[in-house]
Amino acid sequence: MPETGLSALILTKNEELDLPGCLRSISWCDDIHVLDSGSTDRTCDIARRFGATVAIKSYPDSAGLFGGDEAAHRNWSLRHTPFKHAWVLLLDADERVTPELARSVQSAVGNPGDHVAFRIRRRDFYLDTWLKHVQISALYLRLFKPENVKYERLINPVSIADGPVASITGYLDHFPFSKGIAHWFERHNAYSSLEAEQILRNRRAGKSFSLRKALTSADIHERRTNQKEIFYRLPCRPLAKFVIVYLAKRGFLDGRAGFQYALLQSLYEQMIVMKVNEAGTRIHDPGLRETERRDTP
Repeated sequence: MPETGLSALILTKNEELDLPGCLRSISWCDDIHVLDSGSTDRTCDIARRFGATVAIKSYPDSAGLFGGDEAAHRNWSLRHTPFKHAWVLLLDADERVTPELARSVQSAVGNPGDHVAFRIRRRDFYLDTWLKHVQISALYLRLFKPENVKYERLINPVSIADGPVASITGYLDHFPFSKGIAHWFERHNAYSSLEAEQILRNRRAGKSFSLRKALTSADIHERRTNQKEIFYRLPCRPLAKFVIVYLAKRGFLDGRAGFQYALLQSLYEQMIVMKVNEAGTRIHDPGLRETERRDTP
């Protein structure tokens, strides 16, 4: 493929298994950057072997993913990475750019009009099955001019563009279970802690929601933000998540993979609920744990 006038950015930590496939899928890009969060495996060596520019931003004072704030990590990457080109394609190591998407990206960058960003449709895979129906959201803002985009939320951040946004054709293939189910649980244990912290922050700030925006906003990210705030207030959220994913979104059409994925999403929601409740117990009865410590021999 010819030079596209496009830079690529991949965020990594211990991604020696998935990174080669991601890099091969964008071998046509002439400016690839890898921002690593302190890998202890061969991730950085692999990136350099493929010709990528590697930068490391580790968080020695934080054991949390992304230093405990994914939005801040992403915002830092967009402001400090020396991109060669005006347009950036943001990827995770377990994602692959399909040939059709590569052509669409080149076309969008070559003739963007007044757009400052483009949404890309992602396909998630589990048990060798495209989870066509159970995906919570399929559109992600991943192609953009970095000065026109920022992120908010501690985890699963919302991307906000300060100009016109459009969607392009082609798929970004995602393999979230490539390292096995144990790794998925380990990762989502960390994610759920940050989600719980985000919910608690929102409550302390008295954050509200708009039902109108949740249902009708033309901005998909504004719509998702308000939908999340409504969802956080639902009783029996884990069960509601399963019903939404498996029945309302027709996840049953994805067969065994759809059922198991819906169950995993429900379990993830339960982890968040339990951690919020645990934190609430500490907040409302701080003397309880102090008494427990004094009474413990």
